[in-house]
Amino acid sequence: MTAAPAYAQQDAENLSPDPDNVRIFVAGAAVPSYVGGKDYKIIPAIQLRGTVAGFNFETVGTATEVDVVRDNGKSIEFQLGPLIGVNLDRTTRLHGRSNARVNALGKRKRAVEIGGYAGVAKTGVATSAYDVLAFGISWQKDVAGAHRSYIVTPSLEYGTPLSKRTYLDVRFTADIVGDKYAAYYFDVSPAGSVASGLPRFAAKGGLQDIGVVLTGLQSLSGDLRRGWSLVGMGGYTRLVGDTKRSPIVAIAGSSGQWTGALGVSYVFK
Repeated sequence: MTAAPAYAQQDAENLSPDPDNVRIFVAGAAVPSYVGGKDYKIIPAIQLRGTVAGFNFETVGTATEVDVVRDNGKSIEFQLGPLIGVNLDRTTRLHGRSNARVNALGKRKRAVEIGGYAGVAKTGVATSAYDVLAFGISWQKDVAGAHRSYIVTPSLEYGTPLSKRTYLDVRFTADIVGDKYAAYYFDVSPAGSVASGLPRFAAKGGLQDIGVVLTGLQSLSGDLRRGWSLVGMGGYTRLVGDTKRSPIVAIAGSSGQWTGALGVSYVFK
């Protein structure tokens, strides 16, 4: 989780973020039908990000992070806190003719993943006194008896205001998964091979993917710190290692995963 964005304009105008604020994003998103799928589906997407009493929080997809280290108002902020998420991959029947073989492998249980997050963010890096560079790493483990394994996600994020109305953010991520996670979502068992027609495969854990997400905000009120904004997001993830080699991806799906979203956000004071 990065620090709450410091939306600002270059030079003299002081656009430091208000101490307490909550921004809600509502959008329509296009995402792969499953991790590794080549078909896409449109889903509603809601995200929250904000600061209350000096503590930052953020939802990322189906996960929520809370920074329990209070902001100190300095240019370097350390972050630490709990994380909880839900993994819904392949928990329902997939639509589309090309997903028939993956459907034949059966649905997966919903995973509830609990863990933590640590990071550091630097404000005032290159373009202004308000751009932010942040590095973080999260760890989470399934506690619901689904994949019963872990995911480690390092991230590097940079956000900068282009003006009082416009903000851009780029985020680089990777996912490192345990053996049980890889096996749960990307194995093809002998019985599954007969049912689906896909060759047998035993997946091992390790680096699963690397990705990048670009997000832009354009204020409709004239000030990104308040009121309504338009939001656009585009991302690309490349599956690697045994995830890429699994027949679920290599034959039935695609190792290149695109995502996109378009919507609005509103800041509550």
